Amino acid sequence: MTGSIIWQPTRRRFLAGSAALGGLGLAGIRPAFAEVNWKKFAGSKIEVNLVKSPRGDTLQQYEKEFEELTGIKVSSEQVPEQQQRQKAVIELTSGKPSFDVVHLSYHVQKRQFEKAKWLADLSGFMKDSTLTDPSLVESDFAEAGLTFAKDAHGTMRSLPFSVDYWIIYWNKDLFAKKGLAYPKTFDEMVAAAEALTDPKTNTYGFVARGQKNANTPVWTSFLLGYGSDSVGPDGKLLTDTPEAIEAAKLYQRLMTKAAPPGVAGFNWAECQSAFLQGKIGMWLDGIGFAPPLEDPDKSRVVGKVGYGVMPRGPKVQASGTFGDGIGVPEASQNKGAAYLYCQWAISKQMGARLLQAGAGVPFRNSVLNDPAIRQGVKMPGAWVDAIAGSAPISRLALPVIVPVTEFRDIMGVALTNMLSGADPAAELHRATEEFRPVLARSEAL
Repeated sequence: MTGSIIWQPTRRRFLAGSAALGGLGLAGIRPAFAEVNWKKFAGSKIEVNLVKSPRGDTLQQYEKEFEELTGIKVSSEQVPEQQQRQKAVIELTSGKPSFDVVHLSYHVQKRQFEKAKWLADLSGFMKDSTLTDPSLVESDFAEAGLTFAKDAHGTMRSLPFSVDYWIIYWNKDLFAKKGLAYPKTFDEMVAAAEALTDPKTNTYGFVARGQKNANTPVWTSFLLGYGSDSVGPDGKLLTDTPEAIEAAKLYQRLMTKAAPPGVAGFNWAECQSAFLQGKIGMWLDGIGFAPPLEDPDKSRVVGKVGYGVMPRGPKVQASGTFGDGIGVPEASQNKGAAYLYCQWAISKQMGARLLQAGAGVPFRNSVLNDPAIRQGVKMPGAWVDAIAGSAPISRLALPVIVPVTEFRDIMGVALTNMLSGADPAAELHRATEEFRPVLARSEAL
């Protein structure tokens, strides 16, 4: 891996910023840490609950460095995603969680955690100059990250950790053969997809998730371009509005006229596999699925992949966004020490490590826009450009509700039915009426 980090950490080096990081010039990241009283909670012990993932691996890899910096003893555990969510809910509900730091999936858990008031207010810590690096300011986070992290009253209840923007992966060779440019609008995207499609050569212009549940974010990402969310800020369902219907028609057209056979059974893995073969013009999905495309052992499109920001819809340009965060339980008895861990986890230095390793995309603009950090990223520059371009137009792709899984299930069935020719308006109306009582019950709890 180019730009791998070679560094034997000591507190002196961490504070002084004098050590080299694989020749990448990241020393500028660290000096401001000297302003923080990292030893304030020395002698404390904290438990950290992490989702098993490359992000969790990265945090654990450098855990000793945090301990040396702060004098805080860390005991961390990585748990597979579904089990981790269950464990977190059970322990937080008990009022006596075993952990002081919790890794949460915003697009699934945000509303649940807020309603239950499980997370501590981090605003006071962030305003304390003895505990917070001056570079850690709200304006450094992508808008979607702040939306995720703040509750309905604008209070920071967690720190945005890693983001997944939805982009368009496109095959530059296929586009060049047809004399096509990367689409700037939804209309141009449809035109390009249909122009690239040639069943005789097994070439198709577009692919995205067609499998029920998995397909819902594709439709909601389109819906953002029509200037609408799926659920309004007042909790009103917007899933059968004219905008929602038009977004569904777009989904139906692309997936029936420009996608490969069997797409109704595709999740991200099948989409990725199809794109890797070099016969797909465009693939809409999360930016985190990119590394295999540049792996010559897995891909036939190495060096041929373009990474494009989501084209503009009829009303706005928006990148559907998912993400995770890291927070401190209100019930924790070690909030200060836990906050220092959270701040360290989303620091510019750790963000650089995530990005360079391909383990995650930080929410912090200062990481994405730092030339020294970008030099160490093993992915093409266009990939980082797509990240940086998506951040200013990032919008939450799924509604902030407790029954988000049921939402995806019910709307996903409607979308799958459309791939068999069902009427989008009728399907969305049926699904909306089916989901309405589910949402009402969750809000009444």
